[in-house]
Amino acid sequence: MNYDLLVIGSGPGGYVAAIRASQLGLKTAVIEKAELGGVCLNWGCIPTKSLLKSAQVFEYLTHASDYGIKIDGNAQADFSAMVNRSRGVADGMSKGIQFLFKKNKIDVIEGTAKLTADKKVEVTKKDGSTLRMEAPHVILATGARSRQLPNLPQDGEKIIGYRKALTLEKQPESMVVVGSGAIGSEFAYFYSTIGTKVTLVEYLDNIVPLEDEEVSKQLARSFKKAGIEVMVSSEVTKVDTSGKKVKVTIKTKKGEEVVEADVVLSAVGITPNIDGLGLEEAGVAVENGRIKVDDYYRTSVPGIYAIGDIVPGQALAHVASAEGIICVEKIAGHHPEPLNYGNIPGCTYTSPEVASVGMTEKAAKEAGYELKIGKFPFSASGKASAAGQKDGFVKLIFDAKYGELLGAHLIGANVTEMIAELVTARKLETTGQELIKAVHPHPTMSEAIMEAAAAAYGEVIHI
Repeated sequence: MNYDLLVIGSGPGGYVAAIRASQLGLKTAVIEKAELGGVCLNWGCIPTKSLLKSAQVFEYLTHASDYGIKIDGNAQADFSAMVNRSRGVADGMSKGIQFLFKKNKIDVIEGTAKLTADKKVEVTKKDGSTLRMEAPHVILATGARSRQLPNLPQDGEKIIGYRKALTLEKQPESMVVVGSGAIGSEFAYFYSTIGTKVTLVEYLDNIVPLEDEEVSKQLARSFKKAGIEVMVSSEVTKVDTSGKKVKVTIKTKKGEEVVEADVVLSAVGITPNIDGLGLEEAGVAVENGRIKVDDYYRTSVPGIYAIGDIVPGQALAHVASAEGIICVEKIAGHHPEPLNYGNIPGCTYTSPEVASVGMTEKAAKEAGYELKIGKFPFSASGKASAAGQKDGFVKLIFDAKYGELLGAHLIGANVTEMIAELVTARKLETTGQELIKAVHPHPTMSEAIMEAAAAAYGEVIHI
């Protein structure tokens, strides 16, 4: 068939781009070598959230007496049932993408794709046969995979990546998690909550190191209270897998320490999937390990585009989706606004949750701003008290001169559902005074946003 657009990869960048392209009248096909939905739906965002919900429910049950509820016998975590539920949720979401493709008349070609020197796409199918395709527009949306470190060679048994952590045959009694970004912190919370002894190791001075320092320190306190051993400013220098358990040598400020565990989870970032794409043959420029693109995701070769984890910018599902929409709208002759990478929300689904957007306090000071900063603790929130979830706070950072919201940093229950208000506020150039005057419903956790804004201007009521 003749296509206007070929999309290589069906993750949150690729499938969203394909659907939007179809809506705009472009005849579209998607080439996918594995499950529809990519890593996010099948091995990342969705199945991890399923496991985290299981952990949260288990946590509620173990603290039922705090809410005036008596449970006969002890609640037990059924690890295999949690994993099976997680896989079921992921499978359902993948089937949902299949339905959306049919609804939008998008063809799916199964196989591994690569670019050729004459700007065609060669697809190798599972049976070894090849298919050559061409279209005036090709979007590369191949995502990323778990990063491998030389001193942490993943063997799939004693040293694992995030994919294996989702489908372990049995729950380990102990685990060392290396890396405390979103992936590492979420798995640390999940396994610790259901009874695994977890040690979380971070090379930098704070866990979730991209977050505001106050948020990082609060999460560390919450983790320690929950029984997770947190080791910051620490580096794994050696891993011995010869015995029944793994011996992990960790270099700390106080010297070397050896921690024994059943399994080590390497969560030290991701690597873009650009190998084997035929970029060099096609003449597509790569810089610092990622494909070089302009504001509309055009590569150095006319008609070839790239989005998501394989281009510069935050490696997040919602970023890939936004990039895909902008890319195809430009292809279709529209005039989309380039993405503002300074207004991208980040979320970590631990307990308490973490959500942020914009500049940290440190970054704002380094940029030369005079600041007004407001904080409101959830310990002063009626809704948080009623929910029994008082850990955390909302921290808002304003430019003192114009009242612009420079950054928002939240840690607490359900804050990942609250951050969109602040993303919208920044998009609309809302000031601190406007946030104060925007009436928030009572009792809600979201009142803390209004109160934090008021605290920045000396008008806070409830603290």
